[in-house]
Amino acid sequence: MVRHHQPRSGSVAFSPRKRAAKETPTVKAWPQEDEPKLLGLAGYKVGMTHTMIVDNDKNSPTSGMEIFTPVTVLEVPPVVVMGVRAYEETNCGLKAITEVLADNLDENLSRKISIPKEYNQSEAIAKIKEALEYADDIKVLVHTNPKVTSVPKKKPEIFECAIGGKNVEEKLNTALELIGTEVKASDVFADGQIVDSIGITKGKGFQGPVKRWGIRIQYGKAARSSKKRHIGSMGPWTPSRTMWTVPQAGQMGYHKRTEFNKKILKIGEASDVDAINPEGGFIKYGLVKNDYILVKGSLQGPNKRLVILRKAMRAHGKSNDAPQINYISTKSKQGV
Repeated sequence: MVRHHQPRSGSVAFSPRKRAAKETPTVKAWPQEDEPKLLGLAGYKVGMTHTMIVDNDKNSPTSGMEIFTPVTVLEVPPVVVMGVRAYEETNCGLKAITEVLADNLDENLSRKISIPKEYNQSEAIAKIKEALEYADDIKVLVHTNPKVTSVPKKKPEIFECAIGGKNVEEKLNTALELIGTEVKASDVFADGQIVDSIGITKGKGFQGPVKRWGIRIQYGKAARSSKKRHIGSMGPWTPSRTMWTVPQAGQMGYHKRTEFNKKILKIGEASDVDAINPEGGFIKYGLVKNDYILVKGSLQGPNKRLVILRKAMRAHGKSNDAPQINYISTKSKQGV
């Protein structure tokens, strides 16, 4: 008997599912903010633990009660604003006009880019101010400081970060004030704030269609053959090609993903790391030595991977009130 119609197996929401180009994610969209400061920050994923907080969501059935909440720990050493770029809007999108680099660049940046030996910053600043009349946006170049963390690397990651301001001139003035300086997590975010996380997920290599797409393992007569974990058909005769919607084997994981509306429970300082460090450090990471952020729930990617936090793009109806934290677990998660 012919089976009745049923919905397709596997979501086609993230297609094509190919590997990310690089481990440091690129942020394509930024919110519009009038407050003149950075709109994002980067940190290294440490691991997860749990807390006991007082639920401050008025619409929650546990409002006012103490609840168990899993949290992700991010180590966020101060990032350095290493440059300023001016952009012009064209038919093909934003096009970089000119840029200004900081004088006191970290020597470890030579592992990533070629640092000019003779550089006149005054001329570059004058040039970017002249281009201000036809510039449409200002962004800053930021690099991380992995050498001060437990991540075993010295090469910094470089990414672009938008900056807030009422107009382009205010953005440029703010950017020139920040160039060459360090920016801490508390300078960008606050406790209870809603943010978006952008990162590269954990790679799982080459996987078959059952694990990759969630299709059903074949049954009945089809299961009597040597193949069970494959699709029943590659598609119709017309059109005479394999459609992109057909679930097939291939790369799984190591994709760039954005998670919206993650809540910051706490921004801690380097002097307060004993409040979260378990004895012997976090599994597959070590001890947190710098400022840290506790984010409610889970974040994409494995431990030691860079995650960029951005001010929320669509935090409509979300509360920015910081909850009361009564307990943070520092027990080792070995074997959990």
